[in-house]
Amino acid sequence: MTVLLERPATPVKTRDTFIDVLRIAGMALVVFQHWTIPVLAYDGVRLTTGNALSTPGVWVITWISQVMPLVFFAGGAANAISFRRAHGTAPAWLAVRLRRLAWPVLPLAAVWIPFPQVLATLGVPEQPLEVGSRLTGQLLWFLAVYVIAVTATPLMLRLHDRYGLLAPLALAGGAVVTDLVRFTSGLDAIGYLNILFVWLAVHQLGFLYADRRITRPGLLAVAGYGAAALLVAFGPYPGSMIGLPGAEMSNMAPPTLAMLAVALGQVGLATLLRPWITRLRTDRLVAWAGPRMMTVYLWHMPALFAVTGVVVVALGADTPSPGSVGWLLGWPVWFGALCLVLWPLLRGFARFEEPPALPYGRATWGTSLAAAALVGGGLLGLTVYGFAPGGAPVLSTLAIAGGLLLTAPRARL
Repeated sequence: MTVLLERPATPVKTRDTFIDVLRIAGMALVVFQHWTIPVLAYDGVRLTTGNALSTPGVWVITWISQVMPLVFFAGGAANAISFRRAHGTAPAWLAVRLRRLAWPVLPLAAVWIPFPQVLATLGVPEQPLEVGSRLTGQLLWFLAVYVIAVTATPLMLRLHDRYGLLAPLALAGGAVVTDLVRFTSGLDAIGYLNILFVWLAVHQLGFLYADRRITRPGLLAVAGYGAAALLVAFGPYPGSMIGLPGAEMSNMAPPTLAMLAVALGQVGLATLLRPWITRLRTDRLVAWAGPRMMTVYLWHMPALFAVTGVVVVALGADTPSPGSVGWLLGWPVWFGALCLVLWPLLRGFARFEEPPALPYGRATWGTSLAAAALVGGGLLGLTVYGFAPGGAPVLSTLAIAGGLLLTAPRARL
């Protein structure tokens, strides 16, 4: 395989506009997709949630619109650049990264742990409220996995420096073996190993980019998308790269080899477009959106459920059939209402993007790894249980807060 070639003389050591734009565009597309694809209906008792991409043949859009691979790729490049630029200890770098990831989650939990119970006492129907509470927490799966990638960055960078392309190839090999065992044995649970193999492999591609080692992006794009097409055509994989209602399996939960192939295609395509992207005037966009990305990600689903609660549940106006005239005419109004709800949330909670610098002392491997375990475990708990009434969201939030208390904010990078 020759799409990624020899080591450059000088790796990237400063902020990369391409990576900044990729991260912002990725998060923007996540929000756009989450706001656009729901098909919602309420019969007076149950809120049903469908997906516009379930329309036959439309799944091919997900090979571009499922941008989580690009987010992990951009995160890998940003982590490599940040870690090398820090010139500090790995525990201190990890502690700072954890604080920036986890701190904005606390205000979300502070609102959403009591909020469903308050709404229930005001007469909001139980089932729609539970749907909104659970899905708001499920969105945190990305942060739970990304904490693993961040925690592994110092080790994976050493493997990258020593073995280069062999490191992501070994991870890809792990994904191949995992899927082979999964589909030949029927043990679907083993597929969750690919949370590590697939997403760490994509994260590792970001290291290669940071060292300017992705030298044939066009070939990478063709190889990735070509492999994905073959896997979907002749393997057990569905065509959609997002989970669809009623589907027997998903390429996302857990991620599959087909998802990794699409990730390679996306990375190759994005890198191929890099010269054009970097010529765009994006300085003002990056300056404005960069400090607000996490807030938009965390709060765009609460905005969706607020509008759904008023329009679909309270007023009884189900969303029109996807692609219909009503859907096309109503979409700008729907999207505008969501933006109006998100805007005050953005103004109110963006201040929590920057964690406070409190004097907790010196970071060590023991404290930083314990912090990562607590933060990651808490995020996983919220992913599984959401913010539905009960003790699980409280315990998960306490784990995140405990992890933050173990970090060392004096070591600012």
